[in-house]
Amino acid sequence: MSENIFLFIPNIIGYARIILNFIAFWYMTTDYVIAASCYVGSALLDAFDGHAARMFKQSTKFGAMLDQLTDRTATMCLLVALAYFYPQWMFLFQMSMTIDIASHWLHLHSSNMKGIANHKMIDLSGNPILRVYYTSKPVLFFMCAGNELFYSALYLWHFTEGPQIPLLFWSCGLWPLMFYLCLPIAVVKTGISLVHLVVASQNIGEIGRASCRERV
Repeated sequence: MSENIFLFIPNIIGYARIILNFIAFWYMTTDYVIAASCYVGSALLDAFDGHAARMFKQSTKFGAMLDQLTDRTATMCLLVALAYFYPQWMFLFQMSMTIDIASHWLHLHSSNMKGIANHKMIDLSGNPILRVYYTSKPVLFFMCAGNELFYSALYLWHFTEGPQIPLLFWSCGLWPLMFYLCLPIAVVKTGISLVHLVVASQNIGEIGRASCRERV
């Protein structure tokens, strides 16, 4: 009797993340404490599902897709709230959503077309930026966490500046401070997403050309 992959431990963790995200979305414009707590809780669980998959040998394509979609939809819904709170920056949020969705979708699709089981497994002889991004866990964590902190700080700043942090000649609220500190990380992360987009497009184009040559 085959195992029910939908009840694998990492996938159950994924379902818990989705529930937390739904709660965060519901309260995102009305109660920033509940929204932020659930959003951060979902992000923290993201660090455990991968460990659970490796520990219990329960890595599946469904789990990888579930994890990817949960990450993308969470960020997209946060950006929708930010566009609502900061309408003057709506175009930038729209561009960020477009680049994020398009780059990750193409990258995942090209990985599947090449028969790569995990989208984080890349050709080590390929693009050097993506090679460092995916093979160095500290770099990957730093970029992803910094990007999430950037948007989360901007979200929280709409409601409060947070506790005052004493600096050299003045004090600054925690959330605006985190926003400005993480701004360069978010910009670089967007640049990496554009590299994703270009490399994945090139890979899909090459697969298409190889398929045409086989038919000739």
